[in-house]
Order: sequence, then structure tokens, then C-alpha cells
Amino acid sequence: MPNLDLAILVVDDAKFSSMVVGRTLRNAGYRDVRIANDAPAALELMDQRPVSVLIADWLMPEMDGLALTDQVRQQDEQNNHYTYVMLLTARENVEALAEAFDRGVDDFVYKSDMSKQLIPRIFAADRMAERQNTLLRANALLIENNRELESNSIIDVETGLSNNRYGRDRLSKILRHAESRGGASAYVLCGIRNWQELKRKHPPTVMTELSVGIARRLSTLIRPIDVLCRVGDNQFAIIAYFPNSDHCTTTAFRRLFDGVNHKALKTTIGYISVEAGLVLCKADAQNGMPSVQDMEQAAVQGLAEAYETSRFTETAPKMGTSA
Repeated sequence: MPNLDLAILVVDDAKFSSMVVGRTLRNAGYRDVRIANDAPAALELMDQRPVSVLIADWLMPEMDGLALTDQVRQQDEQNNHYTYVMLLTARENVEALAEAFDRGVDDFVYKSDMSKQLIPRIFAADRMAERQNTLLRANALLIENNRELESNSIIDVETGLSNNRYGRDRLSKILRHAESRGGASAYVLCGIRNWQELKRKHPPTVMTELSVGIARRLSTLIRPIDVLCRVGDNQFAIIAYFPNSDHCTTTAFRRLFDGVNHKALKTTIGYISVEAGLVLCKADAQNGMPSVQDMEQAAVQGLAEAYETSRFTETAPKMGTSA
């Protein structure tokens, strides 16, 4: 049975088009349908009350459907919510659709066949949005429970990520695994260069929001098998293993650099940009096994260079230097 109380927002600068979509939804029995005539108005309505499904025209003045999707994803990130984004379009260009999917759009409805496509796609959107939000709520509950457990000695209380103690243990295991199986161990250190400047400008509550926002964004950008830890006030580490050493490059982690540096984080006082430096410390099993301390020391030194050059740098550990 469809959820007729599904929260839906329709955004279209053409009033006739939005009226047709709204009427189609209401005729299907949906009761919670709101209409906005432009993207800024839609964002304001979503700030007041989140929606499960957003239906927006691709081409709109001021802010088009893709730009609106970017804003919605940032809003979702802050609110720990998932909005299913569906664009109305007349485009069938494969490259344009691929770009839209890459920007976070979930689905399309072609205007030429909207009367047939819309309601079945809303059924699917309802299922997907409910599933995603159930997972987000469960994850939030899990993080909250973790904060209350005595075992939070391996948990960063502020973000819910693993902390430096767990990260060192995990890195040690991956180094041993690489030594016995071959391949490469990766320790990617991400530092926020302007963290102290931000701390002087903003209260602790906002800095906590930033920490959580960075943690959530990095979590969405790493592979499921990788480990993300918070290893310092303004530093995060990604620990990974590559069976093929040639695959362990900065290119494999480039999305982390772009994801943190190129999109501002939404907070209760507005959007805040952070300046992240990243360094990949790579240990190839063929060159012997460094210690955890060797990896950390090389990464810290490499991060200083990353800060100076504003580039994603790569380094290798010098074994025995930490003794």
C-alpha cells in the first residue's frame, strides 16, 4: 500500500506545470503535497520541514535543478536526512543524465510521458527514501549508543568515528596483512588547515557541527572496506589495503580531496568552507614493513607540505626513524 502521507515538494517556475504535477499527485491520493515556484523558496520550505521526495524542473531561473540538488544534499548532510530527488526534464542526452546522477539526482520523469511515469516512480521513491532514512536513523541511534558504552575508548565521542587508538590498531593489522599477502597499505591523513581560524570565529557548537559534517562527508566518499578515524581535533585518517600496489595512488582517494575542499558544509549559522590538506602515506610490502609510528610520522611531515602547496601529496615511510 502506498504511503499517502508521503511528504512531497514540487518545484517549478512554470505555475501551470507545477499545478499539473500537484493535481496528478492529489488525484492519486497523496495528501502532503507542497508547491514552490523557485529553488530558493523550496529550500526555505525544506528548512521548515523536510520532505521525502523532491520533484523539481531541471531548467529554472536563478538556480536550476542540479544546483538545487547540490543544496539539498548539503541540507540532508546537516540534518542526517535523505531526500529522494526527481527531476522533470525533456532531455534524453546520455552525458547530461550521467552528470545529473553524479550530482546526486535519483531519478527523472520525462515531461512527454509524465502522466504515465509519475505515480509509479513516486511509489519507488517512497520505498527508497524510507529505506535510506531508516538506515540513517538506525546509524544515528547506533552512534548515540556507542557514546554511552564503556568501549567508547575507541570511539571519538563528538563524531562517532573510531579514534586514534583504534586507527593505530587497524593500521598495524593492515601492515601485517600486506607483509604476508603482498600489496600496499595506505594511510591517508586529512587535516583542516584553517581549523584554528574557524575556532576563533565560531562557538564550540558550530565547530562540533563542522566536525560531524566533515566526518559524514568523508564517510560517504571512502570505500566500504576502508576505515575512517578521527585522529586529532582537526585531523582524520583513512586506512586502506590494496592487493595491487599500483592501485594505491592519490587518484584512488582524489574524491576525498575534492569532496571536502570544493563543497561548503551547512551549519546552523550558514555554509562554512574548510581548507583541507591531504597526504597519502603508502607502504609497499615489497619494500619491507614499516611500523605504525613510521607511517604516522611520514604522514604528519607530508601533511605540512600539503598545507604549503594546497595539493594532495604522496609520501612513503622511512623505516626505523621512529625508534
